[in-house]
Amino acid sequence: MNTLRAWARDLSLGARFAFGGGRQGWTRTLLTGVGVGLGVALLLIGTAVPGALTDRHEREDARSLLGATTADAPGRDTLLVARVDQTYRHQDIGGRLLRAEGPDAPVPPGLKALPKAGEMAVSPALERLLASPEGADLRERLGARITATVADRGLTGPAELLFYLGSDSLQRGGPGEYRIQRITAFAGDREPRALGPGLMLLVVLAFVALLTPVAVFIAAAVRFGGERRDQRLAALRLVGADGRTVRRIAAGEALSGALVGLVLGAGFFLAGRSLVGSLSFQQRSVFPEDLDPSAWLLLLVALAVPAAAVAVTVPAAVAVAGAIALQMVFTGVEEDYERPTGQDPGRAAVSVMMHMGTESRLDALARELAATPGVVRAVPLTGFQAARSTPADGQTIRGTIGTCDALREVADIGACAEGDAFVLSGGGLSPTGEPLAPVPGERLYAGNITSFGARELPAQKPVEWAVPAGARTVRAVPDPMGDLREGVLVTPSAAPREMGSWPTAQVYLQTDESRPDTLDRIRTAVFRAEPLAKATTLRESSEDTSYAAIRTGLFFGAAALLVLIGTSMLVSQLEQLRERRRLLAALVAFGTPRGTLGLSVLWQTALPIALGLSLATGTGLALGSALLWVAGRPVHVDWTSVLALAGAGVGVVALVTLLTLPPLLRMMRPDGLRTE
Repeated sequence: MNTLRAWARDLSLGARFAFGGGRQGWTRTLLTGVGVGLGVALLLIGTAVPGALTDRHEREDARSLLGATTADAPGRDTLLVARVDQTYRHQDIGGRLLRAEGPDAPVPPGLKALPKAGEMAVSPALERLLASPEGADLRERLGARITATVADRGLTGPAELLFYLGSDSLQRGGPGEYRIQRITAFAGDREPRALGPGLMLLVVLAFVALLTPVAVFIAAAVRFGGERRDQRLAALRLVGADGRTVRRIAAGEALSGALVGLVLGAGFFLAGRSLVGSLSFQQRSVFPEDLDPSAWLLLLVALAVPAAAVAVTVPAAVAVAGAIALQMVFTGVEEDYERPTGQDPGRAAVSVMMHMGTESRLDALARELAATPGVVRAVPLTGFQAARSTPADGQTIRGTIGTCDALREVADIGACAEGDAFVLSGGGLSPTGEPLAPVPGERLYAGNITSFGARELPAQKPVEWAVPAGARTVRAVPDPMGDLREGVLVTPSAAPREMGSWPTAQVYLQTDESRPDTLDRIRTAVFRAEPLAKATTLRESSEDTSYAAIRTGLFFGAAALLVLIGTSMLVSQLEQLRERRRLLAALVAFGTPRGTLGLSVLWQTALPIALGLSLATGTGLALGSALLWVAGRPVHVDWTSVLALAGAGVGVVALVTLLTLPPLLRMMRPDGLRTE
């Protein structure tokens, strides 16, 4: 019991020093609490991220069409759904066409009823965009009457752009239909996509690199006012207190500041959570209620923060070292998650793929798109299937129909006139040794040549068609999508009379790059003419979505960490100025120029940071090289990123110095010489 009383007595004495030491005492405790509170708030946000991601994925799965319950025939509870996602000014917009086939058709999450034909339900963010001046061009594309707003439970985040458009003309085609689904319920069971070992390594490194400086900063914040504290503890030793008593008193004072920091941190977290709904980066956003840390993580933070008072170091150096190492790892594995597509945007900026059953309107759409401002050239191509027997035994011959100008996009045909045909070289042999490429004059079957499983061929039978006898053999070249075609090329007058139920129709569009709104005008024209047509922007490379999401999360964390570091430096600098108030006033009284004192504040911040950044850069490069070596990747230093990180540290120093100038000028006044 005596030991417990001694602990209670000494800890309470430390708390009295923290709260009862006059204005200087509670000011020092408040600075400590603010510093610790900022770190606690960031830790709470970090612990809430897993739960927020889980909630986001659950809402996304609840409306997903992947794995949704489907039906073969219309019924009272069936709904036709087609994805009609859009892009507007580099922003992705999720879209669904809906048509109820019965009174009990399922309703997407976030809606109370299905929109009728010509009506539209939109997310709040999309509604704001459509109502703004920036959404004027988008209103031409999505001109349906808005009758409902999608509730939060139907969205992944407050900034998501999403619409549901009612239709009375949506029809599911034959057995080859894949764009339009007939479902009886949303939210089928779907296995989550597991992260590969490389991405998992990036996630672990990101958390370590971002959270370690936070813990270090909390430890440093607890030591604010260390000079005065050491003087008091030394005085206690002089009056007879033993070492254990002094350590318990110091622990009580430090724990008091840490507990204040926990309370302030909870307040900062709640305030920040209320604002997070208005923040968005690359269209990723979070609902405030999703940031809800679990109880055991809250307990872990509550226990870890007081324990962090035993460690003190420079947080900026730790942060930069981890950031440099992490950046090296990202650069080293980038090529694994960013691959070339083979597409050639220089030949065509957009590819428009017609929906099944609308191929007959290809030429009309091509003419309409060619008249769109900013479109230089429209190249329509139609594809069909042919075979030597029917039903086809799996060895089909691909045919492409287009004008001479269009066929030059897929083969080196040389001279060409209407009525010509061409056989593409390099077709190879079938497993039976039969040439895959047809020969001029050979009779084939074209159109509906393939059955689907146990289904019979469609009622429209395949037609006999002979390859024109004058067909020349030519060399295929990759089309703008990067595909190397095989089979035959024919001009319209030499094509088969019927192409069956599943031809392909595509338009390549060349654009004037000097007009930035051309792509949006094209998408608007396509959606208004053929809502189910798919307009794809050609890109030279594609990026793994999980890799991009991790990189975006790292950006959010790095931005928050940079704010924390800057704030910690500011609080630390203000605490040092407060302790040196009389010294600064005395220097001014003796004639020291104010500019000299201002520069001294800059050097007090800049020199330690410069030394810390130098050490951190070397440590980060060594750590990054070691991690890449362990991962079996070549070591490559992205000096641009290294310099950018170092520049961020310099910028923080400059900003902190500017913010400390007003209190510095106040402390230089003569009343700073007063003492008690």
